[in-house]
Amino acid sequence: MYFVDNQNHLDPSVNIALETYLLKEKNLDEPILLFYINEPSIIIGRNQNTIEEINQAYVEENNIHIVRRMSGGGAVYHDLGNFSFCFITEDDGNSFRDFAKFTEPVIEFLHKAGVKDAALKGRNDLTIGDQKFSGNAMYATNGRMTAHGTILFDSDLDAVSSALKPRKDKIESKGIKSVRSRVTNIKPFVDEAYKNMTTEEFRDALLLHIFEVDNREDVKEYHLTEEDWKRVYEIRDEYFGNWNWNYGKSPKYGIEIRRRFPIGTIDFLFNIKAGEIVEAKVHGDFFGLGEISDVEETLVGTKYTKADLREKFETIDLKKYFGAITAEELVDSLFAE
Repeated sequence: MYFVDNQNHLDPSVNIALETYLLKEKNLDEPILLFYINEPSIIIGRNQNTIEEINQAYVEENNIHIVRRMSGGGAVYHDLGNFSFCFITEDDGNSFRDFAKFTEPVIEFLHKAGVKDAALKGRNDLTIGDQKFSGNAMYATNGRMTAHGTILFDSDLDAVSSALKPRKDKIESKGIKSVRSRVTNIKPFVDEAYKNMTTEEFRDALLLHIFEVDNREDVKEYHLTEEDWKRVYEIRDEYFGNWNWNYGKSPKYGIEIRRRFPIGTIDFLFNIKAGEIVEAKVHGDFFGLGEISDVEETLVGTKYTKADLREKFETIDLKKYFGAITAEELVDSLFAE
């Protein structure tokens, strides 16, 4: 495995462009590990409706970056007390949605550092008891994939709850009262040897653990070239530094139906004319392969009836785009009382 040093860039649009470049265009002969720390920002899941996920007034007042990533899942808050890890590797056909495989070395290190109760819980969260300190997501394309997550080491937890605007149904589904009550930093739980570390120092200790070395110079590394960085900035300008990508336009729809499933939330928005779907939009925090626009385009032209939608959903590879869900479950959710 190679480590790639992001040269201490703190701009999330640059860091996520770098990850995208390494995934899509830098096919080294071994997997890649990337770390980055971002300035205060909200990183939006690929299929989410940005406006519904953020507290816009707080975001503007505090100059918080908004960046939509390539992977699915939910929105997460980043700041200088939080760092991200990214494992980039070949997609072997079995690893997508296998969060245990990629979080195992992180959990091992946290146990070593004194966080004995750190564990993978639910679909994609790392927790201490009932409190979350890491959200994880994945994205796959052209035979390669990235599995990435965050570590709340010493973040401003009040900012986490102020910046994000989670839906009431999501909070209730987890049996909690607020975002603030369900997240925690790990710094209070680490052994004394780690308590005075900065976020960067703790990140570097994790790096040495993953590579099983004692010194930074012994870490196997790929050094980014000027040509690499040139392409990274081109990707940033095309996607992650682009308002249309990060926010997009959210037209008004005649029908909106939101349902929670074990795979996550799916939000269907339809414009219906003469009983037929003329526009479709699908949002959510599910983890899918492929472009959700494929599903949206397939639904256009379908009569808005249970029979016609069931028939249409049965032509779609639902596991690819959403995860383990059936056409029957989707149709029943659309027409539930």
